[in-house]
Amino acid sequence: MSDTENPRPECASPEAVVMQFAKWPVPGRVKTRLSPLLGDEGAMNAHVRLSRRVLANLAEAGLPLQFWWDRALVTPPVAAGPILADLETLGVRQCIQQGNDLGQRMHGALELALQRHDKAVIVGSDCPSVEARYVQAALALLDRHDVVMGPSDDGGYVLLAAKRTVPAMLDDIEWGSGRVLAQTRDRLDRLGLSHASLEPRWDVDEPEDWQRFLRELAEAPER
Repeated sequence: MSDTENPRPECASPEAVVMQFAKWPVPGRVKTRLSPLLGDEGAMNAHVRLSRRVLANLAEAGLPLQFWWDRALVTPPVAAGPILADLETLGVRQCIQQGNDLGQRMHGALELALQRHDKAVIVGSDCPSVEARYVQAALALLDRHDVVMGPSDDGGYVLLAAKRTVPAMLDDIEWGSGRVLAQTRDRLDRLGLSHASLEPRWDVDEPEDWQRFLRELAEAPER
């Protein structure tokens, strides 16, 4: 993929950049907790649908947008076609995450983005409750804090934003546990980084989360 690379952040806006983190859609590798309900293929399709919804939400913020895949692939999976088409339509730069765990990957992306932008925001592809206004609220809080988190109902976070990074700021976090938010706050306190939290939002991990997504999607007004 010629346009998927270790990126140079865009300089279209010196103020902020928004980064969406995603895994390539492969059966058995994405949204595995939905597999008992949907099967591996269905869980993969759910991942694609969620990724596209999050991308559409973030695009409405009107800020430079990057899409960060979890690994480099010579040939993208066929299931990624709808996401890739959206990225091309929106003119979104594709990038590759680097690091041994999620903390290293997010820290690396933030550090690189902040070389060209004053603020950077990361949102996961399973967080359809994050919309443009939520991103803007995070950016506003960054005027007074180094780091902003959007808590999730399960003890993690749906959004991480920063205007300053320091080495190891996301080390020693039990990713995937219900202690992610609390451990991140403790880590930032120890390193002297000021931080704030937005109101909690929900993400899609369990079958009941998927059902909630479908209900809210059906009830939402047409864009």
